[in-house]
Amino acid sequence: MNSENPFHLIDETALITGGGTGIGLGIARCMVKAGARVVLVGRRESELAAACSELGPAAAFVAQDITRYDESPALVERAEAAAGGPVSILVNNAGIHLKKFAADTTAEEFQMVINTHLIAAHALTRAVIPGMAARGHGSVLFTSSMAAFMGVPQVIAYAAAKSAYFGMVSTLSAEFASRGVRVNAIAPGWIFSKMSAKALDSDPARKAKVMARIQMGRMGQPEDIGWAAVYLSSAAANYVTGVTLPVDGGAAISF
Repeated sequence: MNSENPFHLIDETALITGGGTGIGLGIARCMVKAGARVVLVGRRESELAAACSELGPAAAFVAQDITRYDESPALVERAEAAAGGPVSILVNNAGIHLKKFAADTTAEEFQMVINTHLIAAHALTRAVIPGMAARGHGSVLFTSSMAAFMGVPQVIAYAAAKSAYFGMVSTLSAEFASRGVRVNAIAPGWIFSKMSAKALDSDPARKAKVMARIQMGRMGQPEDIGWAAVYLSSAAANYVTGVTLPVDGGAAISF
């Protein structure tokens, strides 16, 4: 551990799902700045290639659909080959969103969301975490949501999936903390993107409600989540495991 800078990620390799855009790319940017090698995973090769071009020589990518669960071990092997070393940080960030009222959400739609957020994340964690435990060193992160803390309409499947991370994090932590692997989650608030900005600008009443909830008076940036991920993956958080950290400008606890 570098006592002068315990926040660095030098000699770490991070596998980041959904890493080509949005929060995943924000996490990748910050981890590269902290010294890590990153491998981005997603379905769209063009987005991944563009992200790696921006991030520079410390970044590589593997294009694959993470819901092909049986291929998770092979995906990890490809990622480690691309990085030139074992994965020491896993960021389960990939997900899909479904905006529908609960009574209109079909079982098939619900299952689709669960498959991506939970089953695929478990399969990838299962493929990575034994190696981390054998080496006595590793960090697993899940991207949760403020929808796990507050009632948000029209996101029943998404909220259920993000809430389930509480149990996954605590159980994985209980099983692997003594073997050198820490497991945590980050719960982002409203984070700026072209899509979120367009959605809020088209609905002034909703935008006013959203901004009124955020105690800091602004939307977050992807890098706000990224630096939290760096902290939780670094030696600075060596005694932090089993937690879900809200990074939301105070929205979840707002009056």
